[in-house]
Amino acid sequence: MTPDEAKELGLEPSDPNKEPQGEQFTILPYEPAPPPDPSKTGNKPKQLVAVEVFGYEVGRGLRKKVVAPEDVYQLAAIGCSDAEIAKWFDIKYDTLRYNFADIIDKGREDVKMSLRRAMLKNALGGNAVMQIWLSKNMLGMSDNPNNSQDKQPLPWNEAEDDADTRPE
Repeated sequence: MTPDEAKELGLEPSDPNKEPQGEQFTILPYEPAPPPDPSKTGNKPKQLVAVEVFGYEVGRGLRKKVVAPEDVYQLAAIGCSDAEIAKWFDIKYDTLRYNFADIIDKGREDVKMSLRRAMLKNALGGNAVMQIWLSKNMLGMSDNPNNSQDKQPLPWNEAEDDADTRPE
């Protein structure tokens, strides 16, 4: 590696007071992990790591949890029920509805809009089945035309009936 390449990577020469003149740098790789002990088989135990989660603190006492609103939104947007979302976060159903009702509703509304958009695109693309389904559900059309006049009772005219039954 040339000194110019090393400067681009942010590396300094061995003597900071001396300007690099044709010095060559070598980048040493990290030490590889030691090979696993062959006498131990099976899965390695999981390591707990500290992460910072931003969200609402819900619950009381030992059951207190931090729930990220983005995660609630994503679960609602894929169609999970409230009970399923509550189980996912291990919180009570009522706690979920009290703290995240607006986020859940927004997630469900957004997926409905996406679904409508996809259905309309599919129907306008020429899918006849989708066109028929949308015309029935959105436009109120049906397979059986119903004429409102057919359901009306026949008119009754007493003057004509009296003329037929009168003796002449």
